[in-house]
Amino acid sequence: MSKNPVIIFEGIEASGKSTNLDIAAKYLKKKRKKYIKLREPGGTLFSEKIRKLLLNKNYKLDHKTDLMLFFASRSENFQKIIKKNYNKRIILIDRFIDSTVAYQHYGMNINLNIIKTLNKFIIGNFKADITFLSTVNVMNLRLRLNKRLKLNRYDKFKLKFYTKVQKGYLKISKNKKNYILLDSNTNSEKEMSKIIIKKLEKII
Repeated sequence: MSKNPVIIFEGIEASGKSTNLDIAAKYLKKKRKKYIKLREPGGTLFSEKIRKLLLNKNYKLDHKTDLMLFFASRSENFQKIIKKNYNKRIILIDRFIDSTVAYQHYGMNINLNIIKTLNKFIIGNFKADITFLSTVNVMNLRLRLNKRLKLNRYDKFKLKFYTKVQKGYLKISKNKKNYILLDSNTNSEKEMSKIIIKKLEKII
């Protein structure tokens, strides 16, 4: 594994995913490690514009449109940010390849082979080194979403959808050594921090 690994943070809404990425970023900053962080959708200036379209709660986009917009955002990020920094800086990404499989395949029933083919076309054989998967139960998911002052389009799906997506994530992670599961139901933020930092200490 490179001393500048690619680290992904995955999970459904309100699972603590973005908080866990921030824990990693603060640790790397403290250790004066060179790193970049980006999110999907989002990243480049153009990708951030795509993000606004995808998350706009006033739009009712077709699932295929969703898929293509996500891949457009990933293509821009990969060509203009990830390739430029690969093996030069630690790369932290808020959602990546597996989120497309979890959301668009397991959640929206889009053919898995289509997703894999498009992904191969855009990023080739590029793979992450480590993935942190944050999980949350339905009760906490509902409570946390209800506390949010602003909800985007992806915060407003039915609870059944998020359950399907999370089960998809767990299928993806099964028997994979590079996956670290973070249960936000039983672990406090302090405990999550210990798990994340312990792993980072080993790989950097």
